Amino acid sequence: MSLESIIGIIASIVTIATAIGIKFDLIDVDVFNKRPAKELFSQLTDKKLTDAKRKKILAKLNKYDFFKNKIKKEYIQSFTLGKRGAEDVLYDICDSNDLEPTDDICKGLLGYSRSSLLTKYNEKRQSILNESTSRPIESTVTEKLEPANSTLSGEQIVYLSGMLKTKFPETCDRLIQILEKHHVKYRFLEGTKDIWCRDYMPVQTPSGKFIQFKYDPSYLKGNKEWEESRSDVKEVCRLNGIVAQPSNINIDGGNVLICDDRAIISDRVFSENPTWNKEELVNELSRLLECEIIIIPAENDDMTGHADGMVRFVNRNTILGNKLADEYKYWREKIQKIIDKNGWNYIDVPFFEPKDPKHPLSAVGIYVNYLEVNNLIVLPVFGRDEDKQAIDIIQNAFPDRIIETINYNDVAQEGGLLNCTTWVVR
Repeated sequence: MSLESIIGIIASIVTIATAIGIKFDLIDVDVFNKRPAKELFSQLTDKKLTDAKRKKILAKLNKYDFFKNKIKKEYIQSFTLGKRGAEDVLYDICDSNDLEPTDDICKGLLGYSRSSLLTKYNEKRQSILNESTSRPIESTVTEKLEPANSTLSGEQIVYLSGMLKTKFPETCDRLIQILEKHHVKYRFLEGTKDIWCRDYMPVQTPSGKFIQFKYDPSYLKGNKEWEESRSDVKEVCRLNGIVAQPSNINIDGGNVLICDDRAIISDRVFSENPTWNKEELVNELSRLLECEIIIIPAENDDMTGHADGMVRFVNRNTILGNKLADEYKYWREKIQKIIDKNGWNYIDVPFFEPKDPKHPLSAVGIYVNYLEVNNLIVLPVFGRDEDKQAIDIIQNAFPDRIIETINYNDVAQEGGLLNCTTWVVR
């Protein structure tokens, strides 16, 4: 008889015995047969059990996909049921361990949907955020991190991943010298695993709120190195004193461009959120971002599909974008319809695609991925004839701004540029 058969027989015997009231203290049936999470959660809230047994059950639940070992050990050790019901217990677990009580969690543990738990969870965090935004940010330029809470004073601060200084010290120093020259405040984020902080940090709305979207981009999946280098958003925010309203919408910050009451997002957001109805997704984004949402097409061969590699706002009625005549016909025709619909003035900016087999993901040649902060624009240049044309076009578009240029090629070869590696808050 095989080992699997023996294990199956033992598991069946123990399960039957347990059902008729016989206790087996030496054999844990969960070793052989992982029980439904809903069944375990029901036991957790069974008032007939002791708190000691409940702690063991909670430890088991912590290993399930709903929690993925994110329930803190100290919470498990101090867990008591008291007079609480199942919904109160679930909310407390999520609230105390920074876990969103999503629809999947509610259905998997309670057996039914309870959107009010997520609403309560979000409202509490928004209340904390509202309190924190009343605290002023330290005004001196320093590498020491201060909480990124908005004062809505109009003055902006540039945040950089600490990894940028580690991986690209010379390039990082060049950028810092420009910021210091123009008295721009900057700080380094702690706890990051990659340099693309624009994508995983919260998005700030026109009113100053921070919205933390889900950071689970499809383009990182299937590559072990990329998956392991993905920053843990919640941990980064915790380490840096950032409080944001969470959302389960999967979208990168590089795919969100906001100007006044308008936001540009590429249609890559639809494929990243396949369970959402498109209209409902756009409506929810509009509610969260306090903006009219304008969807533009992503290019088929663009790995990330981020809007900041294609266009940028000059104002709500004018955008800069990669030169239309040099774009693919399908993309040019689609974007032209959107330009006409919104009555936009579209300003062509040159771009080019380098033939660099050593760096297939290179972003070299994309001028529109610049850093915009206060009255300063830091523009990437690439040692090409197009540089001067790009500088002149952007200076004409922003006559009241200071334009500084920077060689950012070593970063660009990794797949992103200045907007990608900076998180700007006000």
